[in-house]
Amino acid sequence: MALLKRSLTLHGHRTSLALEPEFWEVVDERTHSEKRSLAGLIAEIDDNRDPDDPLSSAVRVWVLKQIRSAVD
Repeated sequence: MALLKRSLTLHGHRTSLALEPEFWEVVDERTHSEKRSLAGLIAEIDDNRDPDDPLSSAVRVWVLKQIRSAVD
């Protein structure tokens, strides 16, 4: 499965994040429903992750938690 890469500014620095399209769908839905920017959401996830964990993994775990909370 191909990864989609997006570039954004995170805490004043340009970075890119590569995720599967299915993960981007959930991220995009959340940013749209909460009327917030992609950079703002990713910065929040970044601020709350273990520094030893890759950002892409932290975003995937965040998506999983969003889906689980929607099911409960």
